[in-house]
Amino acid sequence: MTGELKVLGVAGSMRENSYSLKVLRMALEEAQKRGAQTRLLALREADLPMYAPNASSPALEKVTKEVEWADAFILASPDYHGSMSGLLKNFLDHFYEEFAGKLFGYVVASHEKGLTVMDQMRTAVRQCYGWSLPYGVSISGVQDFTDGRLTNEHIEKRIRTMARDLVVYGNMIKTQFAQDLAGAEEETFAARYRQA
Repeated sequence: MTGELKVLGVAGSMRENSYSLKVLRMALEEAQKRGAQTRLLALREADLPMYAPNASSPALEKVTKEVEWADAFILASPDYHGSMSGLLKNFLDHFYEEFAGKLFGYVVASHEKGLTVMDQMRTAVRQCYGWSLPYGVSISGVQDFTDGRLTNEHIEKRIRTMARDLVVYGNMIKTQFAQDLAGAEEETFAARYRQA
């Protein structure tokens, strides 16, 4: 291992007490129980500017430090017309090389399972040479919560499973990617990220 896994949860909802944020917090707590360091990045508070090439701002610098700190991510979004939120898409637009060799998990709040939302997040991450868990957590506020509390035991189990897999496989990928970066083998995608 190359140290404790650092997991950044990225909340892509504008709602203060959104269902996706609640589940993201639960997933981060479970990852901590598995030995990970965790941080939460609530994009509604980050004041991240709209993506523009060569853009710079204090808010962007602050978010960049959080992204560079992370070894793995959990992206959380509401389902907006079958797609991720604009906040989360804007976040993904700002970063690409920083995602290489890192593992991603997904949380979607949706009344229609959020499959297209997760597919779009996975596509963006794959284009940045990030890795994705082969499943995600989809929740429906009306069906899965009562008085603000998660009451669906199946979803609770899935959150624990995702957190466990993110920490276990995230450490494996982190370790191998670091070895590939430090090595000389050319037949690995990590070779393109080596410093000259």
